[in-house]
Amino acid sequence: MTNPNAGCCTSASKPTDADYDIVVIGAGSAGFSAAITAAEQGARVALIGAGTMGGTCVNVGCVPSKTLLRAAETIHHAQHAERFAGIAAQARLTNWSALVAQKQALVDDLRQAKYLDLLAAYDQVTYLEGPAKLVDGGVAVADTLLPTDKVIIATGTRPAQPSIAGIDAIPYLTSTTALELNKPPASLLVIGGGYIGCELAQLFARVGVKVTLVTRHRLLAQGEPEISVALSGYLRDEGIEVIDQLTYTRLQQTSTGITLTIAKDGQHQPLQAEQVLVATGRTPNVEQLGLAAVGVTLNDAGGIAVDDRLRTQKKGVYAAGDVTGQDQFVYMAAYGAKIAANNALNGDRLRYDNTAMPAVVFTDPQVASVGLTEAQARQVSHAVRTSVLDLNHVPRALAARDTRGLIKLVADGTTQKLLGAHILAPEGADSIQTAALAIQQGLTITELGNLIFPYLTTVEGLKLAAQTFDKDVSKLSCCAG
Repeated sequence: MTNPNAGCCTSASKPTDADYDIVVIGAGSAGFSAAITAAEQGARVALIGAGTMGGTCVNVGCVPSKTLLRAAETIHHAQHAERFAGIAAQARLTNWSALVAQKQALVDDLRQAKYLDLLAAYDQVTYLEGPAKLVDGGVAVADTLLPTDKVIIATGTRPAQPSIAGIDAIPYLTSTTALELNKPPASLLVIGGGYIGCELAQLFARVGVKVTLVTRHRLLAQGEPEISVALSGYLRDEGIEVIDQLTYTRLQQTSTGITLTIAKDGQHQPLQAEQVLVATGRTPNVEQLGLAAVGVTLNDAGGIAVDDRLRTQKKGVYAAGDVTGQDQFVYMAAYGAKIAANNALNGDRLRYDNTAMPAVVFTDPQVASVGLTEAQARQVSHAVRTSVLDLNHVPRALAARDTRGLIKLVADGTTQKLLGAHILAPEGADSIQTAALAIQQGLTITELGNLIFPYLTTVEGLKLAAQTFDKDVSKLSCCAG
């Protein structure tokens, strides 16, 4: 097998083992962000990776899944072109292997450009192949001790395995292996109703797989219930069987595939499929780091416990990205790593702030959120006001003849400041940053409603949703402000 890291790094003119100002463990998005941030300040950096460089996002997460999702979306939209009068179109999957190969070519190109080639531009960074372990006085890499009093841990996560009887005997798929299949299965059982489960269930359904999606709670359980209910309906409309509010009893392999027995409403029910995909979250990679021996503790999510400066309980040791078990998005990993590197080198002046952190689920319609949900706002004692706007009140959706979705805004009833925005809409992700800026700048719902928005855009829905707090938007004229 070709080494995906081959030719990336030479250390002929790099610092010696004893010369590092800071050691970064993990060569994914957080690790690279930390290493580059430190190098730009003149620090000599040891960047330690283990396995394929680039981490989850570019290799097995964001990039491969989103390009395949877009391909499947193309099929779906062609099949529904008849919503416009006088148009007929068809599309179907003809060569899954070619699609997967195209996906992999994109992954390889981005890994080369954004990771392997990038190291050559930073003479201050030396790449070392791990694994690495924290020890007294520094970091051990194989048989070599790197003396240092500054360490950033950015080792990421891996797919989690839920506690289901029989699972150890089942050759189940993960979000990684599902995107590497030689061919799609005839039927697929997806366990987990989070963003990974929802995205991949829709992806495989749109390329012709019979999909059943099961979850213990509701889809996207941490989000707004209105969005969960609506998205469940849209997935069912596409032929996906969605079963929620259940418990998993047992997994068994049979001569024809895999059976999951569930318990729902007091009844046991067997669900059968050719293959099963487990998408029940991700587990931080912490086991091999020697954390307990040096006094680094874990949080309730199994990640490394950090404060708002990204410090662990061990002086000089920081952690950033998915390994902390919080805000598991590539952009938050990069953001947190910059803070960790700056604080390690410059005295802990910067604070990690996720108040205006946007999040996107790349289903179709997309789910985009920022700020507090209604439930979260009530938990912290806000006097909550909400508005919910169906997309049949948004001109862009009417013109596109696709009114699937809604926009929900959460505001403080006393200050009228926007606290949260939650969008379910085709291409809704492209509108969420406007809401993020509104929250970051402390805008009120009146100020948001008074802003000038371009007509026939999805983002105009934010203005209409803000006006919905005090007006009946169905009685406004076109473009009424």
